[in-house]
Amino acid sequence: MSLSAKLGYVFIAPALVLVAVFFLTPVVLTGIFSFTNMSTATGITGGAYQITPSLLRDLSGNGFEKKTLDTIGTESYQVSQATLQVAREAGSHLDLLSELEADHLGSNFKNRREFERFLKKLQNRPRSTRELKSTSPHFKKSLINERFETEIDLRNSLVEMQANLSEEQLNTLIQAAYTGWIWTTDNFHKMVILPETKQILFNTIIYVTFTLLLFNVGFALVLAIATFYLPKGQAGVFRALWLLPRISPSVLYVVLWKWLTWDTGFLNAILNPLGVAQRNWMLDTTLNAWFFVVLINGFIGASMGMILFSSAITAIPKPLLYASEVDGANRWQQIRFIILPQLKWPILFVTVYQCLSLLTSFEQILLSTDGGPGSSTEVWALAAYHSALDNYWGNLQYGYGAALALVLVIIGVIMSFIFLRFFRFQELVRQPRIEQ
Repeated sequence: MSLSAKLGYVFIAPALVLVAVFFLTPVVLTGIFSFTNMSTATGITGGAYQITPSLLRDLSGNGFEKKTLDTIGTESYQVSQATLQVAREAGSHLDLLSELEADHLGSNFKNRREFERFLKKLQNRPRSTRELKSTSPHFKKSLINERFETEIDLRNSLVEMQANLSEEQLNTLIQAAYTGWIWTTDNFHKMVILPETKQILFNTIIYVTFTLLLFNVGFALVLAIATFYLPKGQAGVFRALWLLPRISPSVLYVVLWKWLTWDTGFLNAILNPLGVAQRNWMLDTTLNAWFFVVLINGFIGASMGMILFSSAITAIPKPLLYASEVDGANRWQQIRFIILPQLKWPILFVTVYQCLSLLTSFEQILLSTDGGPGSSTEVWALAAYHSALDNYWGNLQYGYGAALALVLVIIGVIMSFIFLRFFRFQELVRQPRIEQ
């Protein structure tokens, strides 16, 4: 290997590391998380086993007898080595504990009253009611809301309670009691059956299609061609003004739009004296919300396309345009037969890049409508964000959010291949015939 090749690898190594850390790693982790049920409730480091009243209610219709579930869900009192140890550590009377260990080890009592009556009959019984009341809780045995670190601990506790569970029921209960995350494909099944998924997909199609065609490509082409025919100084000022939406901080940019559409904003200040009722123009109706969502994102996207298309038009050989004028071509004929055919590659790049960018972008929607009114402007990327990082109920569903993001990645890859096929990418990069 030559020295120049080695130096090339040395210089490119930091970039490869950054790509692996900040691009490949998140994608791989997203794919892994999408096949789990990770959430705020399960955590991300594993979990324990815990039986709750709601869990027992859920199991009542799954072949479990009510008597069995009542046995698991009620408190009982037991004289065992574990409860005796708890009582010793709490400072209970040693003579009483010795008598219980010697003569009554393994005894079970249905409730606190029965156990306290039993304690009163012992030779070394508690000397006062206060001592009796403070001693009995140490022997309480209840599985409700008790945390077991391992499956074996929970299994042994269920056996000790004599709940009369079959092996199948025992395994079902233990599996349901696990509070940690598990490997599952339920996220994708949930995605298919939820009615909101269709609405979110439809919203995403509307958002990407209208913003891409009307602004990111269409309006950007209009701006680029219009400024091409303007005097150089005027064209520079005009392009600089259209860059303001892109270089402005997102929060400030969206706040200006909100100020325009608020109940006490600029639009109402103008229209209210004319008899138009005061309202929030951005969130008043679904149509208004979509109108402003497309405008807010379109003005940002149009600026990028304008710069790229302007550069490409400037690179067109001037003799082609001069020759067309000599042949009597007007402006529209120049645009149709000279400029647009020369922009095939820039249009491909802008279309693919902006489409993928719109699929994954939700910042302006989050700041402006937050998916509202209702969920009428909730797009796929915003739904993934809400599920995984910020939802109304507080239980962040990392696994489901990752599954939504993974589907978005797959859609993006498919769309890229479709665009490359549609624009005949192989012909665009083919070696010129004069060089063959």
